[in-house]
Amino acid sequence: MPKQTLVALSREPISEKLVFELKDQAIGYGINLHSLGGQISNGTYYCDRWEPSQEFAATQREDLRSIATRFNSDLCFLNADLKAGDIKVLAMDMDSTLINIECIDEIADFTGKKAAVAQITEATMLGEIKDFKESLRRRVALLEGVSADSLESVYRERLSPNPGAQELLAGANARGLYTLLVSGGFTFFTEKLRLQLGFKQAQANTLEIIDGRLTGKVLGDIVDGVAKAAYLDEACSLLGCTKANAITMGDGANDLMMMNGSGISIAYQAKPLVKEKADAAFDRVGLDAALLLIS
Repeated sequence: MPKQTLVALSREPISEKLVFELKDQAIGYGINLHSLGGQISNGTYYCDRWEPSQEFAATQREDLRSIATRFNSDLCFLNADLKAGDIKVLAMDMDSTLINIECIDEIADFTGKKAAVAQITEATMLGEIKDFKESLRRRVALLEGVSADSLESVYRERLSPNPGAQELLAGANARGLYTLLVSGGFTFFTEKLRLQLGFKQAQANTLEIIDGRLTGKVLGDIVDGVAKAAYLDEACSLLGCTKANAITMGDGANDLMMMNGSGISIAYQAKPLVKEKADAAFDRVGLDAALLLIS
């Protein structure tokens, strides 16, 4: 039977009451939790680990995460056979994962169409709109006529890396991981973030600009969920490993193909569908808590 490790992460010391409730709930499923050394801290986050006597089902995982929420903690259900040294790649989404905004929604604000674009974005990330390419084309078409200068304004005035982003990249690069930013967003932003945070590679979509204005079109092939997964596979192949040697991070439905089958999949402030399928759900800790999972 596959082995699993249950990990709790928090910004504050993990409550004994949380541990008791997790163990009590697990016993209700006929599962015992065995401590793997007790609580540790890296100075920013606290972490505790247990080995369950058998794997938790999806509904059981959600029940346990609901308990952890009451104690300001996040839970991860990891493959116990995965060792820290096995991880070779960090691949992550940009909009609402690495950064605090959906760039396309903010660009649309310059045309007064933010609400219309944001509605399509939300439905796409929730998985209600299945065709990401068509969704992106519809949204980009609404940007026709926007000054290219608005891209710089969004970057300077509205975009911020999410908590722990800088620390995550610094830690990942120090460990020698291949860091990949792969986005259904736009190269204008991914290239700036690649240089700012030190990603080895960035892939995204290119907005067509003519005479200083957006045309409402995307140049070349669109980076969708399939393409994200393919870029990850390509990076792993270059390193002589597979996606089982990667940490993947995302928040929306178009990240699921990239995340599925990776060594550790992390849903960051994510849609319910993504949290349900991910190994880890970060709602209270920052991005850099991922480093604890490979330490």
